[in-house]
Amino acid sequence: MTASSTLTRPGRAAASGGGRPGRRGPRRPPGLPWILPALVLSVGLIYYGIGYTGYISTLNWDGISPGPESVGAKNYTRILHDPVFWTAVRHTVVFFVVTFVIQTLLGLAFAVIAHSRLRLAGLYKVIVFIPVVLAPAIMAPVFRHMFAPDGELNAVLSHVGLGSLAQPWIGQTSTALPVIMFITVWEWTGVTFILYYAAMTQVDPSVLEAARMDGAGNWRTLRSIIWPELRGTTIALAILGAIGALKTFDVPYLVTIGGPNYATEFLGTYIYRQTIPLAHVGYGAALSIILLVVALVMALVLQLAGRERDAGRR
Repeated sequence: MTASSTLTRPGRAAASGGGRPGRRGPRRPPGLPWILPALVLSVGLIYYGIGYTGYISTLNWDGISPGPESVGAKNYTRILHDPVFWTAVRHTVVFFVVTFVIQTLLGLAFAVIAHSRLRLAGLYKVIVFIPVVLAPAIMAPVFRHMFAPDGELNAVLSHVGLGSLAQPWIGQTSTALPVIMFITVWEWTGVTFILYYAAMTQVDPSVLEAARMDGAGNWRTLRSIIWPELRGTTIALAILGAIGALKTFDVPYLVTIGGPNYATEFLGTYIYRQTIPLAHVGYGAALSIILLVVALVMALVLQLAGRERDAGRR
């Protein structure tokens, strides 16, 4: 064996892939092992669950009997003629509009205050954010007692000479929904505050300084410079608020159980009522599919509206 052949054979072997010229193994995406768990979870659980729910929505089934009856699209036709469903939709729309506007105003105001030269700013942030971390199941008994006919709110009104305003706040249809909206605003304003506070830290300080040198006051600076810079955060909060309104369940169920007389009925509470207590599993599944479609459409519309506004500004 010559020296030249000894030097060239390893090179040929390396170039030919270990003695197999012209053949290469299947190429695998380099990041596949990292995304595989999430892929299995989303496809195997989420999308399978959606598909199975869609199948159940075509059945007349109580969830237990072994022979469910296939009814096709009758459950969806029934939804269109269901007055309680449309009441829940109306409550959801009003709930979203009112809570989003109030949370936006309060969250922005709290963020502006936090960015000013405020003493004990850390304590202030904790106090605003505390309601977010409190479980609704813990606070529901507190609010039920607070708004009861003999609760703290009516007692305070009586002590300050406004006893004529005392009423059963969660026991009548005219005030039950505003109470639910008040609790939700109290609970989630901290999230709006944190997101606005973080977004305001990204505003270029030189732009603010230039505005002050040009004579712009605090209100003009907030309206003309800071608020436009927060547009993306506002759109994200609107999407989260819309989806959250569609999924609202815990507070109305724990405080009022959807009553009185469906005054605080939402899509989430109505789906639960139809599926569990009334055992209309097929109808509840159809309501769930409608809820999913509406949530996707609302998120898409809000996202496209935000992009169109940004394009118009550019």
